[in-house]
Amino acid sequence: MTASSPDPKIDPRAFRSVMGRFSTGVAVVTFVRDDQAAGITVNSFLSVSADPPLVLISLRRESSVNAHIGIGDRYGVSFLTDAQMDISLHFAGNRVPGLDFEFADFEGMPMIAESLAQIVARVVDVHLAGDHLLYIAEVQGLRKGPEATPLIFYSGRYKQIHAHEPSMSIGEELHGW
Repeated sequence: MTASSPDPKIDPRAFRSVMGRFSTGVAVVTFVRDDQAAGITVNSFLSVSADPPLVLISLRRESSVNAHIGIGDRYGVSFLTDAQMDISLHFAGNRVPGLDFEFADFEGMPMIAESLAQIVARVVDVHLAGDHLLYIAEVQGLRKGPEATPLIFYSGRYKQIHAHEPSMSIGEELHGW
């Protein structure tokens, strides 16, 4: 595959606005920096492969986190509940006065306690992609948290959803996912 030049007609703000129409979950990527737990809020997280189990996070090239995560390094991912919006804001750089939360250790990584799910992964590859770095990592540990409503990001804002079963039966398992 060859990369083509970006279309000069695509305005970055318009692109961001259109991409905001795709709702995503919210997660905090955690790591250890100078022997202290640290993290960053992301909505750019996805599974890449089931065999082997691989995940991907995307971070801006100018993010200070890039200095602390590289090939061979481990990071944690905590999927946030709608009750953890203040934690998301905190790790997005918007300090919340009086915020009280705990890290929970899982497989030697700091994680957000009471999150929906937690993953520990080790970076196996890093790719430059435009103004971002893509970190592909092999999953080393998985843990489900309590049942709760997920925190959702849509059109540049946090949202809540109320999920229900679909009205038509689609079977117990989705094939091809």
